[in-house]
Amino acid sequence: IRTRLNARVRGVRTQSERAPTQRFVDEFARYYTPTIVVLAILIAIVPPLFFGAEFMPWLYKALITLVIACPCALVISTPVTVVSGLAAAARRGILIKGGVYLEEGRKLKALALDKTGTLTHGKPVVTDIKELNHLAPEKALEIAASLNAHSEHPIAHAIVTKANLEQPLTVINFESITGRGVKGVIGDTLYYLGNHRLVEELGVCGDHVESLLHPLEAEGKTAIVLATEKQALCVFAVADTVRDTSTEAIKALQRLGVTCIMLTGDNPTTAKAIAVHVGIEDARGNLLPEDKLKIIGELRERYGVVGMVGDGINDAPALAKSSIGFAMGAAGTDTALETADVALMEDDLRRIPLFIGLSRKTSTILKQNITLSIGIKAVFLALNFIGLATLWMAVFADMGASLIVVANGLRLLRFKS
Repeated sequence: IRTRLNARVRGVRTQSERAPTQRFVDEFARYYTPTIVVLAILIAIVPPLFFGAEFMPWLYKALITLVIACPCALVISTPVTVVSGLAAAARRGILIKGGVYLEEGRKLKALALDKTGTLTHGKPVVTDIKELNHLAPEKALEIAASLNAHSEHPIAHAIVTKANLEQPLTVINFESITGRGVKGVIGDTLYYLGNHRLVEELGVCGDHVESLLHPLEAEGKTAIVLATEKQALCVFAVADTVRDTSTEAIKALQRLGVTCIMLTGDNPTTAKAIAVHVGIEDARGNLLPEDKLKIIGELRERYGVVGMVGDGINDAPALAKSSIGFAMGAAGTDTALETADVALMEDDLRRIPLFIGLSRKTSTILKQNITLSIGIKAVFLALNFIGLATLWMAVFADMGASLIVVANGLRLLRFKS
């Protein structure tokens, strides 16, 4: 029973990942084939039985009808085209989990992009350390690096790399604060290390702290604050470089009519600075994973088919909610890659416009193949009814049409942007 259930589940999953056109053709053939068989039987027996016609000529016409109307070309054209499209994408470093996503790509109207690791390289470095309340920068960096010692976040890695500690300080009661930072006890003191939003919530973001944060954020840097429950101790500025391909990719997407939105957990000032650099007008900052999830839902209601590009665990809910989730294959976490529908193996956002172009080309060829399959058969069926078709013509209508649509579908392997 378990084996049958597992097989049924796999069958449902496979069917759900098939291209919509392929599901339509299969459903069409399910009714088309019995109809043609019944029509051929009627052609063979009705004229001889009811109109006194000779049996053999009408039997011959019935056989011709069966051969001409065989749905081989129609049924085979779609999977060949889809598989060719998937192979063409894989050759260009785009791994697609199913034909349904390849075909849906042409409908993409909006694309949400994470900042760190997506638009940027995801390898930030510490550029500034601003002292507060007489805590030595070296000691502040040691505490911050100890709190981040076991974190995989790129910003945490930048602080750990900057400190280069041989032995981190002992941290107890460590806790990650989603979308804000971390906290832990070192010695007898509870320390917080996080973003602008965290220190505002702690109530330690006074005018002096704000005067340090705003200029750094205006430069597109991410400001991280080390604080206790009573005061801010030090500000670290972390900068990440924008990928060389990001600006080009955004321009290409906009030419394709795709609206781009940047979603990030960074503060709005930093988000705006990076967005302006790459050419995105709509940048939203201070977002938690649930905020990104909510925004994707709103975008789907507004635009219909919406994509999400991300690389981290925090992006996974939004990737799952989007119509098509894109994960950065090299820099992305396992969670992001598992959740996404498309993986960009070279972390190159220019692959997304290429994916959309390939999707549109695939859709065009699918329509061509369906038209050819049905059109060729319709012509020869008409010739058969007026008595001009032969069995050799029927063979051509069947096998010839199949070869034509297969050859047309294989053209996708030579697809160029």
